[in-house]
Amino acid sequence: MSDITRILLSGCNGKMGRVIANCVLERDDCSIVAGIDLAPAPDAAFPVVSDPSQLSVDCDVIVDFSHPSALTGLLEYAVGKKLPLVLCTTGYSTQQVQQIHEAAAQTAVFYSGNMSLGINVLIEFAKKAAMIFGRGFDIEIIEKHHNQKLDAPSGTALMIADGIASVMEQKPQYVYDRHSYRKARSTNEIGIHSIRGGNIVGEHEVIFAGHDELFTLRHTAQSKEIFAVGAVNAALFMKNRQPGLYDMSDVLAQAE
Repeated sequence: MSDITRILLSGCNGKMGRVIANCVLERDDCSIVAGIDLAPAPDAAFPVVSDPSQLSVDCDVIVDFSHPSALTGLLEYAVGKKLPLVLCTTGYSTQQVQQIHEAAAQTAVFYSGNMSLGINVLIEFAKKAAMIFGRGFDIEIIEKHHNQKLDAPSGTALMIADGIASVMEQKPQYVYDRHSYRKARSTNEIGIHSIRGGNIVGEHEVIFAGHDELFTLRHTAQSKEIFAVGAVNAALFMKNRQPGLYDMSDVLAQAE
């Protein structure tokens, strides 16, 4: 079996798709054999189709950095072909997340709200801080992105909140907007706030506010390349994986 991982790139003509394609060009352990995108790609170095059913090439793994509306078709194709699928798209509905879990019972699915190594380390630190501080500290998450980002809050902010919630004694309430009611903040809340402006690639900050004490964790993405590298590394990790749901913690564990 070839050591070169053959990637099918969904969303290949989008901003992140192009970054991933350029990232793969610089590597010798993988290649993009085809792409999926609704937009035309006259300059693409690989065949591009608008629907998975039009594909005529073999691949080892699918990487998706497109739009939530593409999910159902990709899951059906991946399950039908028994192909591992790396989902990097954010903004999925609760119903779509359920679809992802159901598909993972039949093929290998990698699902992460953020492909950055640094963000995943931040989440581990935030979980540790939440366990140490307990209910004595209020937790707020602030996320900042460019003015073209459609979903809010970001998938990464929710990923951070879910990580923190997983270690709390009582399931917290996520509060996204405080202007509609007047009451004191409860101890069982995680506030999540979104900022959109300019060309901010991505910044996530977790604030633990206690009595006379403030502890802050922050991660700043300075280019989209860090997400592309994470997506490609996930693709290599997922090649030949058994059915199941995987995330970046599995990739990090392999590297230890």
